[in-house]
This record gives sequence, C-alpha cells and structure tokens, in this order.
Amino acid sequence: MDYRELKIDIYADGADIEKMKEALNSGFVKGFTTNPTLMKKAGVKDYKTFAKQAVEAIRTLPLSFEVFSDDHDTMEKEARVLSSFGENVYVKIPVTNTKGEHSTELIRKLSHDGLKLNVTAVFTKEQAEEVLGALDPKVPSIVSIFAGRITNAGVDAEPVMREVSKLCRDHGNSKLLWASSRELFNVIQAERSGADIITLTDDLIRALPTLGKDLYEYSLDTVKMFYNDGQALGYRIL
Repeated sequence: MDYRELKIDIYADGADIEKMKEALNSGFVKGFTTNPTLMKKAGVKDYKTFAKQAVEAIRTLPLSFEVFSDDHDTMEKEARVLSSFGENVYVKIPVTNTKGEHSTELIRKLSHDGLKLNVTAVFTKEQAEEVLGALDPKVPSIVSIFAGRITNAGVDAEPVMREVSKLCRDHGNSKLLWASSRELFNVIQAERSGADIITLTDDLIRALPTLGKDLYEYSLDTVKMFYNDGQALGYRIL
C-alpha cells in the first residue's frame, strides 16, 4: 500500500515548531498533537509562547494542546485559555487525573460550552463510552485511544478500536484517534480497525514511504546497509 492512498488522517505528534512546519508543508499531514512529555523532550520553556507560535504557524489544521494541572477546576481554567488561542485548537483533557478521578463532568461542561476537546489517555471501551456520553454531539471532538501502550501490555488493541469506532460513528461528531504509535504497521492496523486519525512521530512520518515496499528490494537494501556500515567501521575478521 502506498501511504498516499491511506484513508486515515495522519497527525504529526511532536513539539518542535520547525518540524511541525515541515510536516505542514508535506501536504499529507492533516493535524497536529503534542503533550507535556513531548514538550519536555523538545526543550519548550514557555508553554503559552510555544502554543501561540504553533497556532501562528498552523492556522487551519486541527492542533491539540494539553492541560497541565491535576485538579479539574484548574484544568477548566487552563482549557479555556488554550481554546482561546485559535478556532482550530483542540484542548487535550486526560480521561482521569493522577488520583484516578474521572474527568467526565469537566468534559461535559467544556464540550457543552463549545470547546473542541481531545480526550486523551483512554485505554478501554468503558472509558470511551463514558467520555462519549459526556461530549456534546454538536461540537467536534477527538477520543484518543492509546493503542500503542495497550499493545505494550500484551493486549491486541484492534478489537477495542473497532468497538470504539462504532461508538464514535453513532455519536456523530467525534473522531477516533490511534495514539502512541510504535511502528508503521500501526497505520495499517488503525485504518482497518476504523480509526479516523493516527498520530505519528517525526521518525515514523519520515519512514512512511516504506509502506508497500517490495520485500525483496527491502531485503537487498538491508544487506547493503549492513555491508556499508561494516565497511565504514573498518573491522576485519581475516
């Protein structure tokens, strides 16, 4: 399969403004997400400045920013500030806080006030059902299932994604996102399980042309890589 034939939307997952601009110019990236861990990795020092720069660079495609606090009252205040940065901003609200307290009522309040939300760190069908029950069907929203982490736990993520995909379609205005991708095969899994969106890191986006590559050609390229690296090392066995 050629990646340009994919039906699923690819969102770039990162926090480097220049790389985000490159992804935007690629023409096939349909949105952007970030999170506190990615910001830490990218060396972001001022969240609001970063967010405003990102909105300035990406004016029309969906752009998700996450709240940072752990109590729902402060999350609400943060969400309203982030949402004010642009019409294309989706505010990422974790499905629970660190105490395991569900964010359902906060999601309900913000969504019914017209804020576009990306509910994140969802792992189960039951969590997704609760989230979708709180989201206003008239307001666009995203439900992010952390499929990559589900598979890390030794569990097949596709059945959960298929079930939640049906729930999102019934809801009407919610899109299902395959989050925490680990490898390119996740793109195939996400598309066949009915997900609307998949997030990919910069490395995975650069590797997209590998999809559909002839395996014999890929085998030969791999042998050439090993040979060239061996020559560069200057090692000798004989």
